[in-house]
Amino acid sequence: MERKIRVILAKPGLDGHDRGAKVIANALRDAGMEVIYLGLRQTPEMIVTAAVQEDADVISLSILSGAHMTIFPKVLDLLKAQKMDDVLLIGGGVIPEEDAKALKKLGVAEIFGPGSPTTRIVDYIQKWFQNSPRNQ
Repeated sequence: MERKIRVILAKPGLDGHDRGAKVIANALRDAGMEVIYLGLRQTPEMIVTAAVQEDADVISLSILSGAHMTIFPKVLDLLKAQKMDDVLLIGGGVIPEEDAKALKKLGVAEIFGPGSPTTRIVDYIQKWFQNSPRNQ
């Protein structure tokens, strides 16, 4: 039996709107993934602690507040400190293309903008997981 992909999904910072994150959570669950939705107003420390405790394969952050250039690097630093650099870090929200490119250079795997089909997100995670050492 193939193990389920474990995903931490969170809304970091002061965002108060999580409808999109809940849509993504449902799509990932429908695709057979185990989703742990942390909810609103999560700190990078809370997110990475949950990823460690849940042995997450993926962290998905939904950011609408404009704090993406602070939050994503902090999560990456905390993952490295926990020796969890093999966790896939993806995100979504209103993130300008220039910032998305900069975040990818830092180590964020992919940014999904508004209107991204949920099937694209599911496919991205599944393809990554098939080739991941975490799936060995």
